[in-house]
Amino acid sequence: MVRKNASTTRKNSTQYGDQKLETKVVSPKNNADVNVVFDDFMNAFEEFKQTNDTRLDALEKHSVSDPLTEQKLGKINAHLDRQQSKIDALSQKAKRPILGGEIQSGFEDGEAKTAFNAYMRQGMSQIETIEGKAYSLVSGNDGGYFVPEQIESNILDNMKLASPIRDIAGIQQVTSAIYKKPFAINEFASGWVGDADARPQTNGADLEELVYPTMELYAMPAASASLLEDSAVNLEEWIAAEIEAAFIDQETEAFVNGDGVNKPKGFLDVPTVAESSWSWGNLGFIETGADGAFAASDASDCLLDLIYSLKARYRMNGNWVMNRKTQAEIRKLKDADGNYMWRPAEVVNGKASLLNYSIAEVEQMPDMAADSMSLAFGDFGRGYLIVDRRGISILRDPYSAKPYLLFYTTKRVGGGVHDFNAIKLLKFAA
Repeated sequence: MVRKNASTTRKNSTQYGDQKLETKVVSPKNNADVNVVFDDFMNAFEEFKQTNDTRLDALEKHSVSDPLTEQKLGKINAHLDRQQSKIDALSQKAKRPILGGEIQSGFEDGEAKTAFNAYMRQGMSQIETIEGKAYSLVSGNDGGYFVPEQIESNILDNMKLASPIRDIAGIQQVTSAIYKKPFAINEFASGWVGDADARPQTNGADLEELVYPTMELYAMPAASASLLEDSAVNLEEWIAAEIEAAFIDQETEAFVNGDGVNKPKGFLDVPTVAESSWSWGNLGFIETGADGAFAASDASDCLLDLIYSLKARYRMNGNWVMNRKTQAEIRKLKDADGNYMWRPAEVVNGKASLLNYSIAEVEQMPDMAADSMSLAFGDFGRGYLIVDRRGISILRDPYSAKPYLLFYTTKRVGGGVHDFNAIKLLKFAA
């Protein structure tokens, strides 16, 4: 049931094609109320279903739909996307951990924070006036400065909340430049024996060494002198927000499409084969039955085939990965019983689902096109590994962009497919 909140909203009629959809508009003083936006989203989805039912009825009866109905459906779909973006942004903001708490880096309470703020505001010369052990945060001969441990931890936590791939993938923190891991690409032999029976020697598993080099990712947020001089400005929050915004899109693009050259290797860059011919080192795919689209009839069959191409232990933690345009098309699909397969989140901080599996919306996934791999399904916690090398470094540069100050910020991250059994792709091809 959709909640009503008349005290914080007003009614507004939004024109969709030749009809009007009644929506709720958040008043300016309550524009951070995620519950109001969520209610509007749910109301719009009910209107979407009614409009799509009209479109499907027309297709069934006349083999063609009304252009005005198609136009209205497209506008409602766009409205749903906008509201979902607002819900995501407000939810992430509400879940962000508070920066500037107790620092867990061996410093007395407030000492690392004092050193960090001194460097950010006035440069390395000010650190010399702070107790000598603050130099343990200086990052080598370049004069940079390591972000205190607790601030780095909070930044990574925030990135996990905001990054759709980090939210579902496996993550490993390391202190070296390369992470190596042996992986059994088949199972160890086993069997049953009696108490007094001889134990025959079992065959060992085939092991493959997986290697994940960490690559340098950088950003250069800029600040004015007045911002740094203003003691009311929380520099920890400012630099964290700037770093997150700069890094998340770059990381996500690499985790999806990266070629492994000076960046992580994305799961769409590995070799792919038809699921019937799958072998280790490849990701298997299922075809939709139509070029650049779902099949005209029994469109949902390929989705079910994709789910059950995974072994049961991987399906348990399955997630869909697709971009917003693909999701907009999937909203229109029904199962054989006439039920919508796509379902909105049931609570504000929840996720939309498809056939009871959560959807990770990743804009870096390709749009639907002929032969595109626009949808993935699998246990990404098992299937894709992100490797974070500890340490975020900041180099204060007051010279290159006068009168502004640049903060050359770097972190090292790697990534790649971890278990080729755990991820399957949907290919939009006949």
